[in-house]
Amino acid sequence: MADLLSTSVSGLLAFQQALDVTSNNIANASTPGYSVETANLTPSPGQFTGSGYVGSGVMVQSVTRAYNAQLTQQVRSSQSSYSSYNSLATQAQQIDNMLSDSTTGLSASLQSFTNALQSVSSSPTSTSARQALLSQGTALAQQLQTYDSQIGQYSAQLESQIGTDVNQINTLASNIATLNQQIAAATASGQTPNQLLDQRGTLVDKLSQYIGVQTLPQANGAEDIYIGNGQALVSGAVAQPLTTLPGAYDPTQLNIGIQNSSGVTDITSSMTGGELGGLLSARSQVLNPTRNALGRISVAVATVVNQQQQSGMTLNGTAGQAMFTVGGVQVLPDTANTGSATVSVTRGSLSQLTTDNYTLQYSGGTWKLTDQTTGQAVTTTGSGTAASPLQGAGLSITITGTPAANDSYLIEPTAGASGGLSMQLTSPAQIAAASRAQATAGAANTGTATISSVGVTNPTNYAGNSYTVTFGAGGAYTVSSGTSTPPGATVASGTYTSGQPINFANQQLTLTGTPAAGDTFIVQPNSTANTGDNSNMLAMINGLSAKSLDGGTTSVNDASTNLLSQVGVITQAAQNNASAQQSVNQAATTARSNATGVNLDQQASDVLRYQQAYQAMAQVISISNQMFTSLIQAVG
Repeated sequence: MADLLSTSVSGLLAFQQALDVTSNNIANASTPGYSVETANLTPSPGQFTGSGYVGSGVMVQSVTRAYNAQLTQQVRSSQSSYSSYNSLATQAQQIDNMLSDSTTGLSASLQSFTNALQSVSSSPTSTSARQALLSQGTALAQQLQTYDSQIGQYSAQLESQIGTDVNQINTLASNIATLNQQIAAATASGQTPNQLLDQRGTLVDKLSQYIGVQTLPQANGAEDIYIGNGQALVSGAVAQPLTTLPGAYDPTQLNIGIQNSSGVTDITSSMTGGELGGLLSARSQVLNPTRNALGRISVAVATVVNQQQQSGMTLNGTAGQAMFTVGGVQVLPDTANTGSATVSVTRGSLSQLTTDNYTLQYSGGTWKLTDQTTGQAVTTTGSGTAASPLQGAGLSITITGTPAANDSYLIEPTAGASGGLSMQLTSPAQIAAASRAQATAGAANTGTATISSVGVTNPTNYAGNSYTVTFGAGGAYTVSSGTSTPPGATVASGTYTSGQPINFANQQLTLTGTPAAGDTFIVQPNSTANTGDNSNMLAMINGLSAKSLDGGTTSVNDASTNLLSQVGVITQAAQNNASAQQSVNQAATTARSNATGVNLDQQASDVLRYQQAYQAMAQVISISNQMFTSLIQAVG
């Protein structure tokens, strides 16, 4: 009877514990991160009798939680990807909206300025048209300044968010390390602490929102966390915190470091996934490139307009002055420099100017220029002195002072250009719509050549003299000084091609058609009485549409269109990828929930099953008690 009683009691206790586990499952059915638990029953060791082994009841061997490592990794991986793309899309969308606005966008602003140029070309003496051009030029400069300022604000917000994310990552890592310690201690008892495992899993899930993570379980129940290229963020009960590092050249741009026993290691280049990875991608793929591209557009507008403005004649008959000023090249020294060198940089050829930044480093007794975007060395000429500056990538670099080995400088050719763009003219009369030179065809000409344009190419060295272009057989021409017959000294000669400019004495004449032998064209200073001429304004309009960038393959308008397209493509791709990864994450989360979450129907069934078993055991105990009582009475 004693065996019957003990067997029944073991069953009663086992099913009571199973009911406790099932009750806890039902209570946590809506608890985030909770994994359904199962009471695992096992027979108690049998007792030997002459008739064989007789069972001695049941016991709860363990309480385990449902867990699927593959589904969990899919949830974290897709969550990390979604957060990264979503963060990039959010940042890119701001820039895309700013540049593509139908009223204040980049294309609209450039078009308004071009329209004002065309109005002056149609009415070169109109004060109202000239005033409108000044207003539109001022508006264009202010709009580009606004873009630069707005990007600066977005950048400051992004850097602040990077710091916030690093702090959040460190908090999660510290909590995971603490749980690792508690889990290892509890696991040493021989049973797994399910609640602690669920808490740790939830924290790792949250961590994947901020950075891509990989996990490695340990024999003692702890779980190591790795980020980037295998850097250990959590190792057992120890968390190695991240930290923000001021950029070597620009302290306002934060890098990411990880603290370990050997100090702090910069791991920015390996940070991918999660919101933090998305922020770093937005900075390198959208914000900085957009600022550089806008800067190059500002430089191009200022350069083309100023060159033509200075080649023309104002309404007062004087030489034109620059219409715009533009921000210069930014040179940022490495904070680790130990030498006393000072580097100054100016822009050279517009066609060679890129949107890339460059690193200038003193190594092995020579200066080396490297393109930061491509990582390729840039071929340079010159020694870096004022008499022989380093020339490369459309830049002229002069170094004074004494550099130390490995001193380096970041050169940003266009990043500061838009912020420094401003209108310099104050009076409508200062607009140089007329050319400083004019051309006339000889009265006796018999060919079909007609004047397309005439203008000054180098206003600084323009002497304002008169010249005669005389054609011979086969299109051969000579340019002679003066307008007398016979002609004066020859200053240039060549073979004519229709539509190609004839260059001489810091000016050029462009003809179309076919000149006959003996035809002449006179080029001389424009009369101050001819300030209503619009040829210089037409040349200015043509200059903005000419292929002046990227080695003569891209115009200012092309550069604007390309920038809008690039930002739009990045924005659309990030949004599409974010949407796709969100769907993947939802599917993976659902699959994991189905595999490890609480199924209330199943739990209700288990409650009934365990309740019936419990009641049956209670009945057996009652029967064993009656049998024992009957036995006592019979013996007594």
